[in-house]
Amino acid sequence: MKMEIKYDSNGLVPAIIQDAITKNVLMLGYMNEEAYLKTIETKKVTFFSRSKKRLWTKGEESGNFLNLIDIKNDCDNDTLLIQVNPVGPTCHKGTDNCWGEENKSNYGFFTTLENVITERIENKDTNKSYVASLFAKGINKVAQKVGEEAVETVIEAMDNNDELFLYESADLLFHYLMLLQAKGFTLKDIEEELKGRHK
Repeated sequence: MKMEIKYDSNGLVPAIIQDAITKNVLMLGYMNEEAYLKTIETKKVTFFSRSKKRLWTKGEESGNFLNLIDIKNDCDNDTLLIQVNPVGPTCHKGTDNCWGEENKSNYGFFTTLENVITERIENKDTNKSYVASLFAKGINKVAQKVGEEAVETVIEAMDNNDELFLYESADLLFHYLMLLQAKGFTLKDIEEELKGRHK
């Protein structure tokens, strides 16, 4: 993992810490060469503290270590991206990251859609919301709708109309997200199940 690193005039290089799984940025620290080498050796991220003027391994007092997964250098060799498996909260204030945000997986627009579905279910406005009205009919109706959309997706998959196939696929995924929530689950639970199967 030895690489060319351009340290600044103080012998430091910024190190961006990123969760290897969620891809969320957890914090920014600084390393000198000794901190970098110790990180490689111990597999626990070590920084150079500019205030204390010494090396410090994240978690040496709290136990909230940053277990090293990978280190990458940027195109100018003057900024490190360090992927980690965090043990506990990263910030000294007790939050998951130094911006006070929760370190949870984000599936892009699918996460947005999950949040919208949750909001519509909680608001229970069956007159204005398709989601709320379907949920009001119970889990059997939601499951039935997933079945219908699955059949329609399969039918379109055997045809040559890609536009209709994508349309029905979107319907299937949307209703599946609803069924997950009806059962008390989210995409995170599916991710964990798939990760458990991955060899």
